[in-house]
Amino acid sequence: MKHYFVSAAIILVNDEILCFQRGPSKFDYVSHKYEFPGGKIEEGESREKALVREIKEELNLDINQLDFFQTIEHQYPDFKITMHAFKCVVNNFEEIQLNEHLNFKQLAISELSNLDWAAADIPFVEKLISESNG
Repeated sequence: MKHYFVSAAIILVNDEILCFQRGPSKFDYVSHKYEFPGGKIEEGESREKALVREIKEELNLDINQLDFFQTIEHQYPDFKITMHAFKCVVNNFEEIQLNEHLNFKQLAISELSNLDWAAADIPFVEKLISESNG
């Protein structure tokens, strides 16, 4: 079974978070689900460098102020994922391009649970909500 190591961006815009809807997938259980964007870490690449590169490729955005948030491991039916999430900010998201996603929403943390999230991203959502409730 494949095991992927990835980085994901929790992108903050003011006090809200950008949430991205995946396109169709060969795996129904992640198809059209919401996620925090990012991608695979390449050989010799740091988690942060991979994330900056992936967000530029997927969304045409420059992220900065990366702050490590949490690492999760999740077993899907066909693959395993180790995902490192970072909170980060974007200076100008008006130039966003959805190169791999269908849609995105800008939501308050209290609204995150209203979306249909990919299973691996749910621990991040739960931690964000828990921390905001103090």
